[in-house]
Amino acid sequence: MLYHKIIRHENSQEWTVFVHGAGGSSAVWFKQIKEFSEHFNVLLLDLRGHGKSKELKSPSNYSFEMIANDVVQVVKHNNISEAHFVGVSMGTIVINQIHVLYPQLVKSMIFSGAITRLNIKSRLLLRMGRILNPILPYMALYRLLAQILMPKKNHKNSRMLFINEAKSLMHHEFNRWFKLTARLTKYLNYLQSQEVQTKGLYVMGSEDHLFLGPAREIVERNENFILEVVPNCGHVVNVERAEAFNRVSIAFIYDLAK
Repeated sequence: MLYHKIIRHENSQEWTVFVHGAGGSSAVWFKQIKEFSEHFNVLLLDLRGHGKSKELKSPSNYSFEMIANDVVQVVKHNNISEAHFVGVSMGTIVINQIHVLYPQLVKSMIFSGAITRLNIKSRLLLRMGRILNPILPYMALYRLLAQILMPKKNHKNSRMLFINEAKSLMHHEFNRWFKLTARLTKYLNYLQSQEVQTKGLYVMGSEDHLFLGPAREIVERNENFILEVVPNCGHVVNVERAEAFNRVSIAFIYDLAK
């Protein structure tokens, strides 16, 4: 089972489950833990091969369905009947997969830097990564991808956090996760074809040059989704502009609980 940590609230019945992205760990939520735990029950976890979940026996190839089931196993183990799932970057894809498989578990979805569709720039970026992966050391490739994804000076803290977190990944683990990108376009199209009745909040940085446009499009097509664009902010809103992310996310959960 995945490593996880529970922070219980004395009075709240609401659960928030935090799902990090590829190369990260539950540590990427360090600016959310105090705020959210003052209002709700909190479940933090490290995905397969990340953080303190390195000891799981893993197949050579991963799938989003397998990763989603890892998370659901933890949720059910802790007798959580439904929760607000909070994700960042590739963690948002995992949450969408959980919603497809177990919609009854997902009370709402909150996305920081959501990946919903690959535009031309992001497809070229991943194609370049697949070409360079056999040549470059994996950390050199990860640094390059992080620099392109989060290029500005004000993105530096987010960029360095993701790079430092990724240093704990083994090379073979990086490859397992990176292989998922080979079929990402087809998989994202599949997710977008699914009917979604669950409420969703997309918190995107105005400078997220790869993923803001596609997120805006999906929100415009679904009346259950809300988009909050945080100005002067890049891909990882929950780190770069934590105060804004926490404020709109907590208010969103309270609105649903009325």
